[in-house]
Order: sequence, then C-alpha cells, then structure tokens
Amino acid sequence: MLGRLASVIAKQLLSGHRIVAVRCEAITLSGGMVRQKAKYERWLNKRSVTNPRRGAIKFRAPSKILWRTVRGMVPHKTARGAAAMKRLKVFEGVPPPYDKVKRVVVPDALKVLRLQAGHRNVALGDVCTSIGWKYQEVVEQLEAKRKVKSAAFYAAKKKLIALRAKAVASVQ
Repeated sequence: MLGRLASVIAKQLLSGHRIVAVRCEAITLSGGMVRQKAKYERWLNKRSVTNPRRGAIKFRAPSKILWRTVRGMVPHKTARGAAAMKRLKVFEGVPPPYDKVKRVVVPDALKVLRLQAGHRNVALGDVCTSIGWKYQEVVEQLEAKRKVKSAAFYAAKKKLIALRAKAVASVQ
C-alpha cells in the first residue's frame, strides 16, 4: 500500500537509514482503476495561473511517484530532510546491483494485511501507464529475464547447500 509504505520509509530515512525501494510498479493503491486514474488526472490538470508552463513537475513513473509521496512526509526543505531524501533510492524492477541483495518487505504496508478481502485495488504501474508512463512493457521484459536468472541461481544454491549438508553428515 503506497501511503503506508511511504510513511515507514520516511520514518526510517529520518532515523538515518539508507533505503533502496525496488519494484515500485508493483505497489498497490486501494480503490479501483477508474477512481485512481481520475484522481491522478485531476492532479495532472493543476497548473500555475500566471504561466501554465511553470508549476510543479508531475512525474508519471511509479518510482518517482513513490519518491514524491515520501518527500511529502519528510521536511525536505531543511538540511535534515534533504539529507534524508539523499539516502533514498527508488527503482522500477530490480536493477543489477540490487538483484544480488536480500530484499525485505514492510509488513505494515502489505496488501494482504491492510486491505479487506474483496475491496478493489490497483497496481501503481497500471495507473502510471494510464496517465502516460511508457515503460511498463520494458520493465516487465527485464523482470522476466531477471526472474529466470535468479531461479537458476537459487537452484544451484540449493544444490550446493545439499552437498555441504551431505559432506558434513559423512564427516560426523
């Protein structure tokens, strides 16, 4: 769940932790697709009165939307908040340096625990695609390739663990 995840991330950043958020396109929003799309469309239509080209930059990528949500929960105009935001990295998919690192989830933000059964929800990647993000297919292809590689790595790792256990058992 986007807001709950962002609040936990903001608190950890202000505590001094470095955080890398991956697979931002899979973050869940509560409410149906029509409602979420309408909400983002209203936000995209907001602009400056004096010069419509000026005004807030409105990101369409899921990682940037998570980044912006976290920024809203951090006092980013202070030195402490700016330093906290520098400790945050966000990505769609799982890029190469982080595909070898153990990943964790935030239990307070899990859809299964926070959203009642039968309630509508939508992935952030789908909403972003509907408002103009063009890279969902590319990210899905890269994630499919990464999952094949990680499955092969995990199979080899299990085989190695089994061999080590067998060797330790034979020594004793």
